[in-house]
Amino acid sequence: MNSQPVSLETGSASMVSIARRQRLQDVFFHRITQSFSLLVLVALMGIIVSLFINAWPAFQKFGANFIWYVEWDIINEEFGAAIAIVGTLASAGIALLIAVPLAFGIALFLTETCPTWLRRPLGTAVELLAAVPSIIYGMFGLFVFAPLFADYVQVPLQNVLGGMPLIGFLFGGSTNGFGILAAGIVLAFMVLPFVAAVMRDVFEIVPPILRESAYGLGCTTWEVVRKVVLPYTQKGVVGGVMLGLGRALGETMAVTFVIGNANRMPTSLFSPGTSIASTLANEFGEAADFHISALFALGFLLFVITFIVLGFAKWMLVRAEKAKGL
Repeated sequence: MNSQPVSLETGSASMVSIARRQRLQDVFFHRITQSFSLLVLVALMGIIVSLFINAWPAFQKFGANFIWYVEWDIINEEFGAAIAIVGTLASAGIALLIAVPLAFGIALFLTETCPTWLRRPLGTAVELLAAVPSIIYGMFGLFVFAPLFADYVQVPLQNVLGGMPLIGFLFGGSTNGFGILAAGIVLAFMVLPFVAAVMRDVFEIVPPILRESAYGLGCTTWEVVRKVVLPYTQKGVVGGVMLGLGRALGETMAVTFVIGNANRMPTSLFSPGTSIASTLANEFGEAADFHISALFALGFLLFVITFIVLGFAKWMLVRAEKAKGL
């Protein structure tokens, strides 16, 4: 007669024990994942604080003028970031202008029109390009690309466009294969596989039913891409472009090989220049005292530039979503 209540009480106690154990497991899992996320935030804040502390002597001496001061004199300890900032932004901008359209075309071909038997080999080739170390790109730029670029690109461009009004000054200077344009093209080689791989992946997540519905209504491939694929993958595409831009802004060795490493303001696309990353690579090993502080200030400015670019991209996405009523 009493066996059933005892059995019910035992089963109820077992269920309570299981629920308590599961609750503890959930709490433990939540705290562990939360600590991982906070660890990234702590590391980020630590980088910012350490950069700013080491850069403070330079900021204290030059103030805001450090950003646009066109001077980098190690002997007299007169430092300004304008030359390095211009070289960084110019080379990264040229890289994106070249790489983004090419990456879009590659991703579009791989996901929309590429034959099935060719899709995997081409996709693997793109991923392998993304895995090539930057030093290899730098060596390729120095020993292979620069001589060819000087003979077959710089000289013809200067002969044809150097004397034209308004744009002729962009193609002046020596034609030795180095300079801002050469650095931008080499950076484009590096950025291209990253952006193309991200775009290909986000294009592939578009539900097939959306594509099939658009084709069923009589849309062309370009209309499907423009009206279905791109709106659906907008965030992923912008994320891929920002990933490429971040790689271009912070690239060191490949740029150092071909940009010319001249601490003077570039006056044309062929002029030698420098970037923040290449300046750090060339001078940090021999820097001392106030020179180190100036280099830390350059690193801090590179971090700020990257943060501003990412913030601007996020703002553009928010505005686009509001415009669509999301």
